[in-house]
Amino acid sequence: MEFSTNFWWDLLDVAIFSSIGIILMLLGNFLIDLIIPCSFPEEIKKRNKSVGFVSAGINIGVGLLLRAAISNPQGTTIVVKETLLSGLLGSLIYFAIGIVFFMLGYIVVRIFNRQYNINDEIGNGNTAAGIMVAGIFIGLALVISGVIM
Repeated sequence: MEFSTNFWWDLLDVAIFSSIGIILMLLGNFLIDLIIPCSFPEEIKKRNKSVGFVSAGINIGVGLLLRAAISNPQGTTIVVKETLLSGLLGSLIYFAIGIVFFMLGYIVVRIFNRQYNINDEIGNGNTAAGIMVAGIFIGLALVISGVIM
C-alpha cells in the first residue's frame, strides 16, 4: 500500500494539532481550577465526580473551539486552505477567548445564583453541579465555535 505525500503531511498535522489540543486542554483545566476553590487533581484522586464532569466540560469545550479555529481560521463563511501557522495561531487565540468566557460564565452563575454556593457544591462532589457547569462550558464553546465557523 502506497501513501501519497499529502497523507504524510496530513498525519503530521494530526500529530501537531492533537499535541496542541492536549496541552491546551491541560492548560484550560489548570486555569479553570484557579477560579474554583478546590484542587482538581486532589478532588479527582478522591473520586469527586463533580470535578470530573467540570473537567470533561472544559476538555470538550476546548476541543470544539480548536476544531472551529482549525476548520475556519479566518472566521468567514468561505473555506480557506489552512496553513499550520494560521491554524496554530487561530487555535491559541480562540482557546484564550474561550477560556475567558468559560471563566466569566462560571463567575456569572456563581454571582447570580443565590440559592446555593456552586463552589461548595462542586468541592463537595455534587454531581448535578458538575454537570451543570460542564453544560455551561460546552454551551459557550458551541456558541463561540458557531461565531468562528
